[in-house]
Amino acid sequence: MARVVRRRRIAAPAGALWGVIADPYHLPRWWPNTQRVESVTDDDAEGTSWTQVLETKDGRGVRADYRCVESDEGERYSFEQEIEDTPFQRFVKSVHTDIELRPRDGDTEVTITLDRRLRGLSRLGAWMMRRATKRQLDQALTDLEAIAAGTS
Repeated sequence: MARVVRRRRIAAPAGALWGVIADPYHLPRWWPNTQRVESVTDDDAEGTSWTQVLETKDGRGVRADYRCVESDEGERYSFEQEIEDTPFQRFVKSVHTDIELRPRDGDTEVTITLDRRLRGLSRLGAWMMRRATKRQLDQALTDLEAIAAGTS
């Protein structure tokens, strides 16, 4: 299991960050390695689904399908990757991401928790996955901070 929690205080109101976090079309602006987002359904937050095209180190695109499983406006946004019947099912059991926003004196404490459960021999690489996930979440928080500051 590779469960990683990263937190940062960002100088922006929760409402400003919510508009970016809860809209899958904004993922390329702040979620690492995201080339683009396609096929977003227009359900009311919970139940929204989308396809995220991620860029590999060699520049190829890898498609991953996600859906929102919980949404409390301005406070919490949770989504999970759809694994069944995809190439990911060989080495991943589940991927769940939870983003919490907590107002703090005009700023917002953003907590991102990513829980990735590996399958079979892939579990042996959990420590490497955890380290890579920490870097990924730190970059996501850095990019959210840049968006809030207006530099991105």
